[in-house]
Amino acid sequence: MQITHGAVPLLHDYLLQSARELPEKIALVCMKQRLTYAELDARSNALAHSLITAGVKRGDRVVIFADNTVEAVVSFWAVLKANAVVSIVNPLTKADKLSYLLNDCRPAAIITDAHIHFIFAEPVRACAHLKCVIVSGVIDDAKLAGLPHAQRWADAIANGDRTTPPARTCIDIDLAAIIYTSGSTGDPKGVMLTHRNMLTACTSIASYLELQEDEVILGVLPLAFDYGLYQMLMTFRTGARLVLERSFTFPAQILNLMVDEGVTGFPGVPTIFSILAELKSLKDYDLSKIRYVTNTAAALPVKHILMLRDIFPTARIYSMYGLTECKRCTYLPPKDIDRKPASVGIAIPNTEMWIVDEDGNKVGSDTVGQLVIRGATVMKGYWEKPESTAKKLKPGPLPGEQVLYTGDYCKMDEEGYLYFVGRMDDIIKSRGEKVAPKEVENILMNIPGVKEAAVIGVPDDILGQAVKAFVVLEEGVTMTEKQIQKECQSRLENFMVPKHIVTMPSLPKTDTGKIKKTGLS
Repeated sequence: MQITHGAVPLLHDYLLQSARELPEKIALVCMKQRLTYAELDARSNALAHSLITAGVKRGDRVVIFADNTVEAVVSFWAVLKANAVVSIVNPLTKADKLSYLLNDCRPAAIITDAHIHFIFAEPVRACAHLKCVIVSGVIDDAKLAGLPHAQRWADAIANGDRTTPPARTCIDIDLAAIIYTSGSTGDPKGVMLTHRNMLTACTSIASYLELQEDEVILGVLPLAFDYGLYQMLMTFRTGARLVLERSFTFPAQILNLMVDEGVTGFPGVPTIFSILAELKSLKDYDLSKIRYVTNTAAALPVKHILMLRDIFPTARIYSMYGLTECKRCTYLPPKDIDRKPASVGIAIPNTEMWIVDEDGNKVGSDTVGQLVIRGATVMKGYWEKPESTAKKLKPGPLPGEQVLYTGDYCKMDEEGYLYFVGRMDDIIKSRGEKVAPKEVENILMNIPGVKEAAVIGVPDDILGQAVKAFVVLEEGVTMTEKQIQKECQSRLENFMVPKHIVTMPSLPKTDTGKIKKTGLS
């Protein structure tokens, strides 16, 4: 869908345009609610006016601390319409981390839900910057009164003008969002993304996914996770329908919903695909309307590719790679998945990439080095962290520009296809050799019977660091550590074979479902 009005487009024009052209079309299905584009537009107009009345100004930050709900979706667009900067925080975040985030970005407002009052109450009371606290759900008067400048969601919607958005004062280089990194290697950092950053990413991704207006896109990943957030953005950009759920915890329920709604787009992560692989009843569901399946972070294990092709025989399967600091770097065209299954593909449209050595010099094909990204998706920097920003954003090949040094080891083949090797911080140095945990994990994941795997380095008096693997087996599978090690010996170079293997019932996960290695030792 093209933006047709005269102004330079901003991110919330996606909703405004779809509401103008498709007012009565169902835009959002969430928790048995069905909202049209016109209704989402009206509610977000009302909330935007209420935020401004409460004192939110251009450039102010507004935190949305909520699940995947109608209220979270409305709030996202309302914050942008109020010319403010939105930051969605996962509701699984603990109180101490929430306090850190509130102190870091100093929001003028927070929009949250009553059922997590026990988490947000103290951090909110301690945040001196808040001019407005809006709470959805059922909350008693005493709890509401105990929060600064608090009002109920229903009142905020009722008191605002539904008919028109507030006057636009932003331009496209203004911040649209601050998305916090997980903080697995230190305090979370706020990735600053402008309207132009996010518009560019949406346009690029929607083009290679070939999104159409009649798409029905499943959203089970948290809106606080950029991969989850962009499902909503691209849906509304296209004038499609988003089927939003809180998680994939109850797969049978989600699969029934996918059938009932005629879902065409299925964005997933390895943990979701592992759950699917174990479902014995999968063939009972008619998933023939699925047009595409996406995965991000790293290349799909071959067994997951085969499984997805079996479940969705007519679907396009995309392996993708990216990071919050530029949203998306690469995608593997579906036609290449059999030819180059280990690759995460080529640069997304309107993006350039190359590999550099430790001195910043470009390297040739099949040489491992750090990936560099150049393009309009690259973040503006980390919120109020100039030293961290300087490590990531460095001068590019053309005068006056900055490019993103990703901190990821990768290599590129002669055709320009990228292969993710590992995070630079994760590399294990064993026997004088560099071992990429992801390479070992890929081997483990392709052993029949292995559901999940995580690899770390542990101190070793002789080796310097020893490779240690944590493995979760599929239900009903019995396999000893020695059997797994023997499989690795037949598939890996000696220095890469795990010295220690531990089987576990499950692996620790982050709020977004990624394996959390900081919980392993």
